[in-house]
Amino acid sequence: MSSSLSLRLAALCLAAPAVLTAPAARADDTASFAVETEVKLVSDQRNRGISDSALRPGAQLSVQMAHESGFIALAQLSTVSKKSYLDGNGTLLLLAGGWRGGDPDGWHYGAGLATELFPGAQFEAPHGFDPVTGTPLDVRTTKYDTSYAVLELGWGPVDARVLNVVSKNYRGADTGGVCGTLLALRADPTAGLACYGRGDHTSRGSWLFDLGYKARLTGTTTLSLHAGHQRIRHFSEADFTDYSVGITTRQWGFDWGAEAVTTHTRARELFQVVDGNRVRALDNDQLVVSVSRKF
Repeated sequence: MSSSLSLRLAALCLAAPAVLTAPAARADDTASFAVETEVKLVSDQRNRGISDSALRPGAQLSVQMAHESGFIALAQLSTVSKKSYLDGNGTLLLLAGGWRGGDPDGWHYGAGLATELFPGAQFEAPHGFDPVTGTPLDVRTTKYDTSYAVLELGWGPVDARVLNVVSKNYRGADTGGVCGTLLALRADPTAGLACYGRGDHTSRGSWLFDLGYKARLTGTTTLSLHAGHQRIRHFSEADFTDYSVGITTRQWGFDWGAEAVTTHTRARELFQVVDGNRVRALDNDQLVVSVSRKF
């Protein structure tokens, strides 16, 4: 699979309570909505603790619409590494929509659907091996495109989210992707062959969990805490947990951020990328800095 088993969740359809607060009605009392555009630059495009940009800087453009009825929609374009998402054009397009209700300062809840599209990105890998000759069998193409169903429950500054993968695979995590990566990058072929021995599987039905907390330290500075865990169906090797602590402050009309990220993976080979004659680990601890502007 891609060397990166990560998920962009930070800007999914269920965003921060302040963004989803229904805008004030116009004078004629007709339904109103708010549209917000954000441009963001980051030192490393991290998602669930894993680098999508192969440890290099990235950029992101987001457009979000929130209607006073609670319905919201999001379109987001991000840069990703062509070495992680093979044969792609180096971009990720996220489209999401959903509904959110409740009190942003009290109990709030929501549900939505989201899809990630990696234009052109795909890879070929065998989905089986002949047990006698060791010959690769059933070489097929796998895409990284992924769709999710999302549920959210929160109280005040605390938000919990659960995502379920409803597409065939989660970012290329199938037998060819997971087992093939283990076989290619691990010196001992035992784990890769054992993975193939479990049969041909997809990762539809995988679960991803997130818990976040935001505290306003001053009028312009916010502290963010995050813990996430993902369980990849049929491929426990790809399970991992991530944690982060971040600070964001607004100055001169820009939001300046710094986030310390740490990730605990089970099979690190699944979170590596071949870059020339080097193998880069995408799950290393990292301090990520960012600057963004909203319009």
